[in-house]
Amino acid sequence: MGRNCVIHKELVFLLILIISGWNVQGQPLSTGQEIRYNPISTAVPFLTITPDSRHGAMGNVGAATSPDANSQYLNPSKYAFADGKYGFSVSYTPWLRKLVNDVNLAYLSGYYRIDDKQVIGSSLRYFSIGDVSYADINGSNSVTIRPNEFALDFSYSKKLSDYFSGGVALRFIRTALMEGYGEESFSAGNAFATDFSFFYNRTWESTGKKTFAAGIDFSNIGSKISYNQGQTKEFIPANMRLGATFTNEFDKDNSLSFSLDLNKLLVPTPSENNPSESSNKTVIGALFSSFSDAPGGLKEELQEFTVSTGLEYLFNSKFALRTGYFNESKNKGNRKFFTTGVGVKTNICSLDFSYLISTVRNSPLANTIRFTISFDEDSFKNRKKR
Repeated sequence: MGRNCVIHKELVFLLILIISGWNVQGQPLSTGQEIRYNPISTAVPFLTITPDSRHGAMGNVGAATSPDANSQYLNPSKYAFADGKYGFSVSYTPWLRKLVNDVNLAYLSGYYRIDDKQVIGSSLRYFSIGDVSYADINGSNSVTIRPNEFALDFSYSKKLSDYFSGGVALRFIRTALMEGYGEESFSAGNAFATDFSFFYNRTWESTGKKTFAAGIDFSNIGSKISYNQGQTKEFIPANMRLGATFTNEFDKDNSLSFSLDLNKLLVPTPSENNPSESSNKTVIGALFSSFSDAPGGLKEELQEFTVSTGLEYLFNSKFALRTGYFNESKNKGNRKFFTTGVGVKTNICSLDFSYLISTVRNSPLANTIRFTISFDEDSFKNRKKR
């Protein structure tokens, strides 16, 4: 193919979306207002996509929701409070269906309890861009490839007291988005990262059972990644997730939970005067400076926090109704959407579904759906009884 290749126009658009972290959904800024549009971009932004249906239906909250098989992505320290010996789930998300029909995210996650205090977990995320065609400068010798990315991780969590737990996760990330495009300098990129998290969970009786939970998760703290054999390196989406959940059990059959999460990327904010200055920072330097490096000062720093809220109504531990809202500043990407979904637990498995309703016109995220099927220790015990 040589260096003179013509990449399919859909690929060009997708690569812009991927490298920019899906920030194209922002609306044009008013010419009558001086508002600086300055989103933060990272490599491998698929790591920021909420992969499961339960939390996708609750506005992408999850730092302090009740633990389940999908806690690996949101806060692995929650596993220490999980019920049962083990559990696992499989999720599937068709992605950007308003633009293309073959981009998707698959997610496998689960945990295993070692003893009363210790739990190990693991997950695999696989992001496929679908079939992409490219040709030489003359439009001939067309070849179809399938770019993809994946992340494999393992976690360990432990109860540090009756109400408090901690966890750590190790992650391997591989991206092959640019590999095979005809440019010899393009190659697959690899990175390693770690998460560390904490979770507080306490229940008390007061006109019904009530539970307050809080959690914090620092994720994707790791090496930079390169698409061109190390010539340039980009930050992966290191992130801080902080959240709380309050649950009121009205009686043995009815409960309602309210969750609130704040998220902030722990990577440099682009500098208007010197764009290369941000990319030259070390990973550790970027973590600390990410709270004070916005060109617009404190006002812009606060705009870099996304806010998620979620509600979950649970009936008889068998049926769930969920809704939520996600908000991001229009200067930082302008993702704003409502979410909703349902969950049903049978004797064999749990089934969850979520749907996204964008409040931003022409958003590529509009109408996103997610599917999840989960199994736990009780699922297999019930199956043996049949």
